[in-house]
Amino acid sequence: MLNIFTLANGRLFQEEIESLEELSKFQPIWVDLESPTLEEKRWVKQYYGLSIPEDAMDEDIEESARFYEEDNGDLHIRSDFLIADDEEPRSVRVAFILNLVNDALKSKGVLFSIHDEDVPVFRLLRLRARRAPGLIEDAKEVLLKLFDADAEYSADTLEGIYDQLEKVSTQVLAGEVTDTLAGEVLGAIARQEDLNGRIRRNVMDTRRAVSFMMRSRMLNAGQFEEARQILRDIESLDNHTAFLFDKINFLMDATVGFININQNKIIKIFSVASVALLPPTLIASIYGMNFQYMPELSRTWGYPFALALMVASALGPMWYFRKRGWLR
Repeated sequence: MLNIFTLANGRLFQEEIESLEELSKFQPIWVDLESPTLEEKRWVKQYYGLSIPEDAMDEDIEESARFYEEDNGDLHIRSDFLIADDEEPRSVRVAFILNLVNDALKSKGVLFSIHDEDVPVFRLLRLRARRAPGLIEDAKEVLLKLFDADAEYSADTLEGIYDQLEKVSTQVLAGEVTDTLAGEVLGAIARQEDLNGRIRRNVMDTRRAVSFMMRSRMLNAGQFEEARQILRDIESLDNHTAFLFDKINFLMDATVGFININQNKIIKIFSVASVALLPPTLIASIYGMNFQYMPELSRTWGYPFALALMVASALGPMWYFRKRGWLR
């Protein structure tokens, strides 16, 4: 899918391109390619003179290939964006090519973005740019606003983790935790821990990309200050992710502690039962010895007396355990 974005009256407008001829009708500041076909790549190369690298979407690339500047002045940035899906949170690699001077369009700067699936941050920026005139002025501003929206998207996702952990805390600390509930709680904690780790990785990648833009000296004074503000926002997110890791570890330890308590209760029942049955076992062993004259046979009430003695010897320890509160 090939989409182009143009500025009109300070607003960002989106157009979906379905043929090469449609490209000549617009002067975009942002060209977005989502899962581009070979034909769409050929349109971009033919009209804009831009060749999309074959390894643009590769996950395993050299560190030096993530951020670099070509001889013609094009800036290449490869950054990961978070998709906080409830079922499968993941990161999507996006390749940016910032062409600051495009002779084909006679305009200052066009941002090209290539990715395999729709990114929530892109939708968020499109919505904001349509509603807020003057939010975006050029291609560099588009890239900065994308990273700004990415930091805010990460912050919103962190708030969701806070809400989920609050529910888990209520379940763990407000009542008795059964083994079934403990399994559900551990699963929920593991999902939030994975999402929190992805957020931390995502903001780290965003910090590197913004720092590269600042070092490249392509930003004006206002954009440079905006980039510094994005870095400050990311710094605050690091503190939240660290706190959430501590909270997750606490809830994990508390849940495992309740599981151990439940197991200890089971072991305690067996321990009490084994101790209570020791006296009856001793009496049964004595009466079962090979005497010349069996005591229970030499008396009329021998067997009932032996059974009553065994029951009495079992009730004594049970009464003592109950008095001490060990059966609760």
